[in-house]
Amino acid sequence: MGILRVGTASWTDKTLLESGWYPPEANTPEERLKFYASRFDVVEVDSTYYGLPSERNAALWVERTPPDFTFDVKAFSLMTGHPVLVRGLPKDVREALPEGAGPRIPAKDIPPDVAERLWEMFRSALMPLHSAGKLGLVMFQYPQWFMPGSKARETILAARVRLPDYDIAVEYRQGAWFADEDATRKTLDFHRAEGIPFVAVDMPQGFKVSVPPVAEATSERFAVVRFHGRREETWTKKDVHPTERFRYDYSDEELREWVPRVQTMMDGAKEAHALFNNCYRDYAVRNARSFGDLVAEE
Repeated sequence: MGILRVGTASWTDKTLLESGWYPPEANTPEERLKFYASRFDVVEVDSTYYGLPSERNAALWVERTPPDFTFDVKAFSLMTGHPVLVRGLPKDVREALPEGAGPRIPAKDIPPDVAERLWEMFRSALMPLHSAGKLGLVMFQYPQWFMPGSKARETILAARVRLPDYDIAVEYRQGAWFADEDATRKTLDFHRAEGIPFVAVDMPQGFKVSVPPVAEATSERFAVVRFHGRREETWTKKDVHPTERFRYDYSDEELREWVPRVQTMMDGAKEAHALFNNCYRDYAVRNARSFGDLVAEE
């Protein structure tokens, strides 16, 4: 059975900072990360979806965490076909964009040479984490319009080629990948054949785009599950802030549903990551600790 790492999808969320979870003396980015890393052994960096990571920050994260600490890093929005937040780009890159670009620009409208440069900047920025043995997975969360088919599978494989040094994992936000037994088998068989971790999810059910709680290890090295909460009333609303969309406090009964699932994933991979994305105040950190305790009890 592999090891289990449990953590959250952020350690800097504003509502978490305001919740009182951090002690008063942890009042700087350095001290907050050190405190977080004294409680958990993995964290997901979500800020890299909105803006490119920097090599300097990656080096600082290495210095501020214990030797066995792991960072999972979310892929930049361009890399998964999402609209790109222009202010999250370096100045010289912004100047290379087409005239009249608004605050967000569709990924397809970014010139190919600029896109290639952004991929390389992302790859280079993570190298300090990789060199220190602290980079876990680069998390590719594809959008709802990323539909199953050969083109989508080719896109995933091309992403892996562009990041040859790193392990990638794929999360789908489109239920069509698991519409029935045949679709589920095709999706998981693709991941197993390529050795790419499929990201299991806990999310609201009952929507056309809902991904069911399929929990299997498709890579011998890593397995991963992300807990998004089950707040149905905000899940598909586009005008809701992410903090509100994921504001959900799991009960122990709901967390117990995932104990045997995660144990199955641990049987198939050397390392399993359980990441709580329900980042509102201290919900995620409390739920993560509770889940780790529940798994340890079994």
